[in-house]
Amino acid sequence: MTAAGHYEEAMRRALTLAGRGPVTGGNPQVGCILISADGTVLAEGWHRGAGTPHAEVDALAKVAGRADGATAVVTLEPCNHTGRTGPCATALIESGVSRVVYAVSDPDHLAGGGVERLRAAGIEVIAGVLAEEATELLRPWLIAARLGRPFITVKWASSLDGRVAASDGTSQWVTGTASRQHVHEQRARHDAILVGTGTVLADDPALTARGDGGELMPTQPIAVVIGERGVPADAKLRRHPAGLIEIDNRDLPAAMAHLFERGIRRVFVEGGPTIASAFVTTGLVDEYLIYLGPILLGAGKLALENIGVSSIHEARPLRITSVERLGDDVLIVARPKEGR
Repeated sequence: MTAAGHYEEAMRRALTLAGRGPVTGGNPQVGCILISADGTVLAEGWHRGAGTPHAEVDALAKVAGRADGATAVVTLEPCNHTGRTGPCATALIESGVSRVVYAVSDPDHLAGGGVERLRAAGIEVIAGVLAEEATELLRPWLIAARLGRPFITVKWASSLDGRVAASDGTSQWVTGTASRQHVHEQRARHDAILVGTGTVLADDPALTARGDGGELMPTQPIAVVIGERGVPADAKLRRHPAGLIEIDNRDLPAAMAHLFERGIRRVFVEGGPTIASAFVTTGLVDEYLIYLGPILLGAGKLALENIGVSSIHEARPLRITSVERLGDDVLIVARPKEGR
């Protein structure tokens, strides 16, 4: 067995720990396990959100900061940056560990460089253990860190023939209650929920994440509205529990860069066909959530408008990653085939 293979079981546990951390916020989900020279697990840790100890420090705290001769198994390259907390690479060096095993490198130019610091201190480093699994777990955060914009999910609910509304404009409800509740859960898994001003003026949406009984979920996405028309003073969004960001132009790349600078790493696009088509056309979609209701409308508003495709050779290929039944509906999750 290779050295990397020897640590796969520990890395799987570290990935499980990482999954306990919040999916929203500017920090990645990270797990860490400290293993003694004889293979005994000394401590486990994970990151619980911005301002809390990173996974490595969380684990080290459980052994009073000392782990002489131990191996640290971490899902992400230890950071080399001082922010709200100190560099994890330094904490590991000072703890006395002799080896660090990690899954994926940190693409953040500010936080990266931990490996070099560890090796300079004489610590053995093994990289790439269960890299594929870790990359999938961290995919939204990794894409955001690499591209300097949020991970973008575009959602729509349509009939089987691709209509989001009937010819008279009615759309409640194309899909059933299970799909609608799933949408609320997805809202809570994103930092921001985005629509165009047309949706605000037409529907006056609340854009909150709510439970089965209509109660607000503990985690709420910030509401973002893009468009040259302002949000009315009496709109429900003016009372959004997480606040409202208005962007008065349709320069989507610039708008996404602005949201990234504000710490937003995951955006849920839930506007109508116009805003969804704009994101598709500009190549800014990382994931699609398509909810299909078992009805046929035959006419009415399509889920997408013109996205710049005039022939089959120009079609935008997608890769379906999952298909799920939600009551009588079907949820298709897809991502760009050429994707990241």
